[in-house]
Amino acid sequence: MAAVEELIRIEADGALSFGNHRLQEKAKLEGVKYHGDFLKVKTYKTMTKLEKNGMFVYESVPGTSVNDFKETETGIRFTVEGEEDAQLTIGLEAQAEYEVKINGESIGTMPTNVSGKLNVGVDFGRTDRVLVEIFK
Repeated sequence: MAAVEELIRIEADGALSFGNHRLQEKAKLEGVKYHGDFLKVKTYKTMTKLEKNGMFVYESVPGTSVNDFKETETGIRFTVEGEEDAQLTIGLEAQAEYEVKINGESIGTMPTNVSGKLNVGVDFGRTDRVLVEIFK
């Protein structure tokens, strides 16, 4: 897997791939139609952000490349890669608890805050990409 050169891509199975952590300057793409919604992505080496209909979905600091991002009624699953460890913030249901798995291993149940944001750290020290699964 690699950075998403086109900034956002809709995969054949309906998943999203977005972000390019290798860009030296900010790039953004907005108005991408996806299942009746409109997506906006901003990305570069220090930050990647995805919004749907103006609402927060995903942010990473520093920037990351996200592949096979799939949302369901019960959670989210995606693969993320970056140059250095990253802090991910995911938009979910407010004041709910989610089981979080990193590379198939549970790191426990984590609550979202009043705005529905969940923070997860990922470590790229042992691998070039990390599978993140977040389920109710």
